[in-house]
Amino acid sequence: MIDIKILRENPEAVRENIRKKFQDHKLPLVDEIIELDRKNREAIQRGNEARKERNDLSGTIGRLMREGKRSEAEQIKSRVGDINKELEDIEAKESEYETEIKSRMMKIPNFIDETVPIGRDDSENVEVQRYGDPVVPSYEIPYHTDIMESLSGIDLNSARRVAGNGFYYLTGDIARLHSSVLAYARDFMIGKGFTYCVPPFMIRSDVVTGVMSFEEMDAMMYKIEGEDLYLIGTSEHSMIGKFIDTVIPEAKLPLTLTSYSPCFRKEKGAHGIEERGVYRIHQFEKQEMIVVCKPEDSMAWYDRMWRYSVELFRSLDIPVRTLECCSGDLADLKVKSLDVEAWSPRQKKYFEVCSCSNLGDAQARRLKIRVDGEGGKYFAHTLNNTVVAPPRMLIALLENNLQADGSVRIPEALRPYMGGQDAIRRK
Repeated sequence: MIDIKILRENPEAVRENIRKKFQDHKLPLVDEIIELDRKNREAIQRGNEARKERNDLSGTIGRLMREGKRSEAEQIKSRVGDINKELEDIEAKESEYETEIKSRMMKIPNFIDETVPIGRDDSENVEVQRYGDPVVPSYEIPYHTDIMESLSGIDLNSARRVAGNGFYYLTGDIARLHSSVLAYARDFMIGKGFTYCVPPFMIRSDVVTGVMSFEEMDAMMYKIEGEDLYLIGTSEHSMIGKFIDTVIPEAKLPLTLTSYSPCFRKEKGAHGIEERGVYRIHQFEKQEMIVVCKPEDSMAWYDRMWRYSVELFRSLDIPVRTLECCSGDLADLKVKSLDVEAWSPRQKKYFEVCSCSNLGDAQARRLKIRVDGEGGKYFAHTLNNTVVAPPRMLIALLENNLQADGSVRIPEALRPYMGGQDAIRRK
């Protein structure tokens, strides 16, 4: 959510930002907010005038009563009664205007960074750099679930009977590899100075609307029936929510946290849940990184965070590339975003495994996360990035480490977490 002062003083800049994101259907919101804001400020001004008049009249009533002029005092009391009724109407209008303004402001996209490429959707994202040499072996790379099944590591049929499509059972060495990846990612981030955290896996609605746009909420979140609770789609939601309605001393910044959680997603409007695969699913686990910092430091942290992802994947011998997300591919709260994609030797192309985002002060403004600095209080900047998200990480790891005999080589960095095992072999 942007500062309404910007919309008042430079509405054309807001309109231009909306156009850059190819959301022209939101352009009428600008004029609607300006008009509602005008009416609200008029109501506030009239309310303040009425309260001052009421206070002055109350003082006059007291003086007249002391002077024994009861009749005159009663007449003024009648006027005070009229003012009280007027104030009730004014306060009701103020509340109505504020609600209407907020509902519209929440739909206005955040200002994108000037370096963001302009494009309609993810097909116009821009490749930045490649790391590692993508290899296509001379032997066939099977579909990822076929690799898992050949190693007795996945049971989709049982999961389908228990929960439907979009779920899975991992078993044996594949399940252990899954846990090892998460443990390695946790320790990797701790080694970078991040504090490990396991957050709540459910959050209230005021946190949901604070961390994401309404469109994202509708497409992703599962609501708990009869409760003001939602299952988290990523630990970013509850980790940023941790600071709702807080004032952070500036000396404590930056806050650098890495969190583990299961993630639950409806995937409504996405490319579809796969019957056989585990690339797009309703439930998975993830290690996340979160930073809360001063505004002037957020872009430096943004660069540092996505580089951590590249470093981690390269430490597991997985070739990756980075893509700058174009304007039309940015969610409404994001200022700038970069995807890390891993190489798939089976598909002979890259696929998304991490997404690093700078959200500026959008989440902080919605959740009232402020910083107490020398010059006064201001809104913090928030950033998030995926460390690893199995099973997507597993897909990249299995395909890039599959051997000709059907075994999967375990990268050296993961071997301590696998009891020293150097490969997963068919039983």
